[in-house]
Amino acid sequence: MTNACGQTDQTVAELNRQLAERDVEIARQSAELKARDLLIEQLKLQLAQLRRHRFGSKSEALDTIIDQLELALEEAEQAAAVSAQKEPDAAPEEKGQAKRKPLPDHLPREDVVLMPGEACSECGGALRTVGEDVCETLEYVPGRFKVIRTIRPKLSCRKCESMVQAPAPSMPIERGRLGPGLRAHVLVSKYADHLPLYRQSQIYARERVDLERSTLADSVGRSTALLEPLSEAIGRHVMAGAAIHADDTPVNVLAPGTGRTKTGRMWVYVRDERDWLGDPYPAAVYHFTPDRKGRWPKDHLKDYSGWLHADGYAGFEELYRSNRIKEVACLAHIRRKFFDIHKAQGSGIAKEALERIALLYQIEANIRGHPPEHRASIRQRQSAPLIDDLVNWLHDQLTRISGKSALAGAIRYGLTRLKRLRPYLEDGRLSIDNNAAERGMRSIALGRKNYLFMGSEAGGKSAAIAYTLIETAKLNGVDPQAWLTDVLSCIADHKINRIDELLPWRYAQRS
Repeated sequence: MTNACGQTDQTVAELNRQLAERDVEIARQSAELKARDLLIEQLKLQLAQLRRHRFGSKSEALDTIIDQLELALEEAEQAAAVSAQKEPDAAPEEKGQAKRKPLPDHLPREDVVLMPGEACSECGGALRTVGEDVCETLEYVPGRFKVIRTIRPKLSCRKCESMVQAPAPSMPIERGRLGPGLRAHVLVSKYADHLPLYRQSQIYARERVDLERSTLADSVGRSTALLEPLSEAIGRHVMAGAAIHADDTPVNVLAPGTGRTKTGRMWVYVRDERDWLGDPYPAAVYHFTPDRKGRWPKDHLKDYSGWLHADGYAGFEELYRSNRIKEVACLAHIRRKFFDIHKAQGSGIAKEALERIALLYQIEANIRGHPPEHRASIRQRQSAPLIDDLVNWLHDQLTRISGKSALAGAIRYGLTRLKRLRPYLEDGRLSIDNNAAERGMRSIALGRKNYLFMGSEAGGKSAAIAYTLIETAKLNGVDPQAWLTDVLSCIADHKINRIDELLPWRYAQRS
């Protein structure tokens, strides 16, 4: 009896602890929501004030400030949409809220009529039309807009008077007015074509389609939240590789309340085995983090075992010590050091280092597309002696120049990294450099010039999902807009345990 009472007390105490933790978390989330809503209102007010003063000799500077505020507001509204999409029980719009504007009359209409059948399901009697429900969705097909009118006639049975109507079609976003093609177009325009949403809104306005930036931000946030399981499926495919490539790059993130930005990071992990006839489907998964601490790659790679192509980032060292992940250095990073010195100083030593490295790349070009055994054999016979000669030559040059020169620093870096590059000589599945990951960062670099910053950590995560989907589609030669249109038209009803059916290479096979 005493033992039972003791267990009951423990259970009650544990439940009380869980309730207290839940209350703390709810309070934290409520505070974040209030702060975000306040930020949105402040940004809207600042924009309105600046637009009223958009004249005079300082108008160009004002235009820049307005563009930056547009981006800040865009990212804040996008983050709010991510949260809203992940709360399926959110209440519908209240009557007091502003009504939606009607879709433009000048756009062509395409009617899709959904009939419930030809006979009454209750008694088999003939049906007659007594009314209909019409839902209009703004859709985008390459080069033009159109409005799809989904018509669902209401029919009654002539015999038993029962009412029948076809069910409403599934939409990617509940109560959304943008079709899957338009949502895909907005995503691709922002993350593949680097067009901020406020600029997209201006472009659509020229076609007499009124799509405010806040509407587009809501679409991006909700769409990426809906597509997150597909991004995770791509991540699992990447982590199943025998060897992957990793890299990261800085991205600016707004720091609410400070008027400034802080530096976050965008990470990419790439699996591409086409050079050695491995898995034919390359993929890239992106992750956003608020800083560059080593715990982030440790978390990203917690389920991975194999070879990792990367630069000399110290945060990977703990992973290498575990022996679960083995390092392969990057010859391109070594080459870049000598290239910069040769370009700046015309150094003969740097030029010769580049020529020696070029011989190693020529061997790689000749064995690209061959099986691992053949690649390893050629590397042992041809590349290994060149690597040995390069190391001996670098040691010799280091004794002839000032130890404090930039060239000496490049040589020491090269000698250190060449030791960690040697595994590629023995395993034909490995690459000579980490260029696969560096290519995956090009879109981030181009977008960074247009976005200026991410609006929040939620916005960074949303961007990582979009980049994962779009860059993986591009790696597989799939049109990301066509694929995402197809995915957004069905993912809301797709079974989560069959999410792999929606991967871009599956789409290419079906097409």
